[in-house]
Amino acid sequence: MIYKGKFFHLTKDKIEVQHDQVTTQEMIHHPGGCAILVQKDHEVLLISQYRYAVDEILYEIPAGKIEKNEHPHETAMRELEEESGYNCSDLQLIMTMYPTPGFCNEKIYIYEANGLFLPQQRRAMDEDECIETHWISLDQAYEWIEEGKIKDAKTIIALQYAFVKRLKP
Repeated sequence: MIYKGKFFHLTKDKIEVQHDQVTTQEMIHHPGGCAILVQKDHEVLLISQYRYAVDEILYEIPAGKIEKNEHPHETAMRELEEESGYNCSDLQLIMTMYPTPGFCNEKIYIYEANGLFLPQQRRAMDEDECIETHWISLDQAYEWIEEGKIKDAKTIIALQYAFVKRLKP
């Protein structure tokens, strides 16, 4: 164990690779996260927030970290409401993905929200979040990907899924 933090921990592990060779690998252990594709009236919901790690405001789909003993579906429902103000009657898993498998075991579950509604009382955002919401057309989102305005991998994957799904007969 090199570091144990609130959200992840870092280890330096001895691993066996090809031909009985032993090497070391630094690895980030992360609980995983969920992201939610939200569409309504031919538009997609994006949030924008400042990300310290890259020192930029990023456009993303709502997402967040899986809490201890929380099922990914619960995480997705919680994050949807916290970050967008919406809830949904149906949440379908689209796919899972590993954003950085070379050094991190984080797994992201990407869901699609259906049956959107506004809850009677909105769940509060996390204290450290300052989020703005944006409804834009799927075509505009695709242009933002091409222009480099959307840089977040999970968001790009979810939007490309939505775009391909729209094209299918």
